[in-house]
Amino acid sequence: MASNSFGNIFKITTWGESHGKAIGVVIDGCPAGLEIDEKEIAAALALRAPGRNAYTSPRTEKDLPEILSGVFEGKTTGAPISILIPNKDVDSSKYEPIKDLLRPGHANYTWLEKYGIFDYRGGGRSSARETACRVAAGAIAKKLLDHHGIRLVAYIRQIGSAEATIAGDDFDAIHTSTYQSPVFCPDPKAASAMAELIEKAKAEGDSLGGVVEFMALSVPVGIGDPVYEKLEANFAHAMMSLPATKGFEIGSGFRSVAMKGSEHNDRFIQDAGKVETQTNFAGGILGGISTGMPIVGRVAFKPTSSIMRPQETLTTTGEKASFQLPAGSRHDPCVAIRAVPVVEAMAALVLADALLLNRCVKL
Repeated sequence: MASNSFGNIFKITTWGESHGKAIGVVIDGCPAGLEIDEKEIAAALALRAPGRNAYTSPRTEKDLPEILSGVFEGKTTGAPISILIPNKDVDSSKYEPIKDLLRPGHANYTWLEKYGIFDYRGGGRSSARETACRVAAGAIAKKLLDHHGIRLVAYIRQIGSAEATIAGDDFDAIHTSTYQSPVFCPDPKAASAMAELIEKAKAEGDSLGGVVEFMALSVPVGIGDPVYEKLEANFAHAMMSLPATKGFEIGSGFRSVAMKGSEHNDRFIQDAGKVETQTNFAGGILGGISTGMPIVGRVAFKPTSSIMRPQETLTTTGEKASFQLPAGSRHDPCVAIRAVPVVEAMAALVLADALLLNRCVKL
């Protein structure tokens, strides 16, 4: 199986399966001298971990990371950083009765066709459990961004029909409100509506989709490399590599179709001797290169495929069958919620890699 790595210079390779002994990540290309603490990585993982409240999966993984290499006396050495995360709360028994059924919305059909074998226990390698590795790597990438004064936050923009109103780019206010919310939404009124929709969907044995928005502030002008390493292209690659993603946009995104050029063009202005744009429909990127304005993107997540309702399907041998999750199965009613720290981590990995690539641009 190829394609388990992401990045050019700041490069990660993840490994492990949902119900295996452990999962982990190897980070290559991290500069030496960066202060790293396992507690910081654990704090990032805790935000993604299941079992936090009624709106996430009841699986209870503490996700305590162990740094195996690449860090000495609290600082990176420049060598590959290896992080191990044990799988503790594993219950494969719920998957035994459905192992020979094609699960609607899941990857077991395509993986079986491609590889001829599939680890049905929790989805194996196709499970979103793998994203914990990305969050661990993202915690280190964010330390690198902090060193360069770049701030990054992600949050829920929409769940079902409930959409948040995000005013301005006050990083501290958005960050604080986001992580005080059980659904990671900085708009309290919208968060309450989202919670009600999730409760209703759960009661009906169903699930909901959502939109995660991310914002990066103080990104210097000039990050990103045309033609095939455009910054927005790498954001799209990063986000669409996540499980359950169905769409990505930057800036005004698909709304730009309804605008005219005279409306969409961001006018250049000077503010305190600094070139900025009066609006930011471009989302902080022009020609694949950062403009210095806030970078704003959104990721669409489909409704969770694992639902309690019975569904028609086929067996792995092609016979008609009925599919229903066994009682006690543990799944997220809306995967977008726990995707918030994952989107933030992937955005951090893209920016960290782009920053290091930018060192190679000119004398």
